[in-house]
Amino acid sequence: MGLLHSSRDIWLAIKDLFLAGSFPGSTICVSALILVSLYLLQVYRRSQRTTRIRGPQSPGWVFGLSKTVLNSTATTELYERWAVEYGPVYRVPVVLGESRVVLWDPKAISHFFARDTWLYNQTPFNNTAVQIMIGRGILWADGESHKRQRKALNPAFTAAAIRNLTSVFLDAAHKVTDNDRMGWLRLIQHPPRRLDSAGIAILNHDFGALDGHDSDVVHVVNESVLPANVSHDVIMLAQSFPSILKLPWRRTRFSQKQSLIFGKICHEMLLRTRKEKETGGAERGDKSCLGLLLKAEDSGESAGMTHEEVLAQARALLLAGSETTSASMTWALIELARNPDMQTRLRNECLGFGPSPSYDELTNKLPYLDAVANEVLRVHPSVTESIRSATEEDVIPLSEPMRTATGTYTDSVCIPKGTVVVIPLAALNCSVSMWGPDAKEFKPSRWFELNEDTREARETLHGYRHLMSFGDGPRMCLGRVFALTEFKAVLFVLVRNFVFEMADGPGVQIVDSFGPLPRPSVVGSAEAGGVPLRVRRYEV
Repeated sequence: MGLLHSSRDIWLAIKDLFLAGSFPGSTICVSALILVSLYLLQVYRRSQRTTRIRGPQSPGWVFGLSKTVLNSTATTELYERWAVEYGPVYRVPVVLGESRVVLWDPKAISHFFARDTWLYNQTPFNNTAVQIMIGRGILWADGESHKRQRKALNPAFTAAAIRNLTSVFLDAAHKVTDNDRMGWLRLIQHPPRRLDSAGIAILNHDFGALDGHDSDVVHVVNESVLPANVSHDVIMLAQSFPSILKLPWRRTRFSQKQSLIFGKICHEMLLRTRKEKETGGAERGDKSCLGLLLKAEDSGESAGMTHEEVLAQARALLLAGSETTSASMTWALIELARNPDMQTRLRNECLGFGPSPSYDELTNKLPYLDAVANEVLRVHPSVTESIRSATEEDVIPLSEPMRTATGTYTDSVCIPKGTVVVIPLAALNCSVSMWGPDAKEFKPSRWFELNEDTREARETLHGYRHLMSFGDGPRMCLGRVFALTEFKAVLFVLVRNFVFEMADGPGVQIVDSFGPLPRPSVVGSAEAGGVPLRVRRYEV
């Protein structure tokens, strides 16, 4: 008799016995009893292996602490406080009596990222949400599918490929400084204005947003940063019942509209690229991200992708290339407005170069620009958490022994199949244990004087500059060089030409809004991205 893994296996086995019809009732009962006993024995053995982890008490069975952890203004502090109180691996009660396991231990986090996409896959909620919003692209895929798609995309995100796109980023930024007929602040803050550089670099398509042109895609990308129009309660229940997300919410209808518009653009781009190749025309298409993808596909360097996957990549890359950079840029301008001395230091460094620095200069010759960019990524990452579900039982190693709920100490934690694991990326970026007592402060100078007391803990994490902002392991953000180069190029041009100040004073409280792509907003304001900045031309 084979090993039974669930109550469903037991039911099917008993059903088979009844359908066979060749056993007396007593034999069926005995067989059923044996099956149940084997299952219970397996459950008992699994429970004996599973580590009993400590954690905060649940305030209620229905929602647990879900409402608390959805509040981005509180979780950064809470995650670290819970790690101090309950240990570097702890459980947090969520919806319907379930719990999530939070990893704070550096060695445990490195283990998690090393096995991501294979042992730790998307949760059903994330799987459904990503598929609705973007499609079955690299952000959705796991295992072999993820490996194949990443291999196909790799050529478009090498340093050499991004070097060729640097002029695109700079040209779009210079349009802002030269455009006097539109409000400077509106140009700088309004999300669709990033579409020109992202559209050309990713799709070889100029949306003309900076020239005042209007289009369906401008409206679609603008809507993508609006609140999800779904209550917190619905989002929390959808964690256990993902099908809720498929109901006709505004966000679902919007995603369908977005898919049609992006699909049309991608189809036109593919036809144009193929036509240019046949006629020996312009090479610019080959320099765009999807142009390089097609080139790699034709040469046999990639494993290839389906039409649906290509469409999903386009949606993901366009949103990530414009919206995450837009949110990071807004935070950068806020921090510089709050800290005039930092802004002056950055401006003076940038004025020491010509108006259009090369990729190598942006990367290696502007140390304070690099420090400001790193600090924005550290304090204000675009993605705040990584949430995955264990596809099988796993033993997670720890940096040092941890006390369990039974009072014993262990140097590893055993979690059962199906456990939802959380890596609190934003909280780790601002962790005192990782970055020292001033971890919560915006302080670019830390990148020149890193705290040696926390170096060992920090360097256990292998992400970009030991930050969690781009993740780590097989899922480390493929477009990190693209994002950093675009961010630095735009900030370089803006800070050379404008002075930024807080219109309502430095004390105004600004937090991330709730939504699929959180953006900074004033506390109490319903408008995501509405920040009271005062902008004026810089005069020498």
